[in-house]
Amino acid sequence: RILVENHARFLDFLERRVRRRDVAEEILQEAFVRGIARGASLRDDESAIAWFYRLLRNALVDHVRHAAVEQRALAALAAESAGDAALDSDPDLKDAICRCLGNLLPTLKPAYADALQRVDLTGGSLQSLADSAGITPGNAAVRLFRARQALRRRVEQSCGTCATHGCYQCECQPQHS
Repeated sequence: RILVENHARFLDFLERRVRRRDVAEEILQEAFVRGIARGASLRDDESAIAWFYRLLRNALVDHVRHAAVEQRALAALAAESAGDAALDSDPDLKDAICRCLGNLLPTLKPAYADALQRVDLTGGSLQSLADSAGITPGNAAVRLFRARQALRRRVEQSCGTCATHGCYQCECQPQHS
């Protein structure tokens, strides 16, 4: 009851820090869910409001951490996308790489294979990936970044030194594991 009565104060507290009402509302809802789950940790002598403000501060820290991870993934994705221009200018190289990668895609998690297929191999957008997967564009960028990392590891496992030299005119036999 006390927490519900102070909803507006909690929302103002968050909005002053994140500067966006929609984000503040989302953080507050998550904090309420956490509060319900952790309500048993509230001691009799402890103020419910002070306890919930601690919970809100922790939720803010989590929000900032998640936003930082998402920004790093987007920056890495942008850096990788800048390298795609060189690939587009050499159709033989693109064909050789696509053939090699096409054999390795089925060995990845289905969500990663789909992300790579939609964005990298067929030229789709992050927004279309996000829409088809039912996730936010930021999550789509993170998924694509992780998919590229997983594919890079798979290429290194499968092609060995060939991968180091760009897989151009690749003669290796993909090893599916």
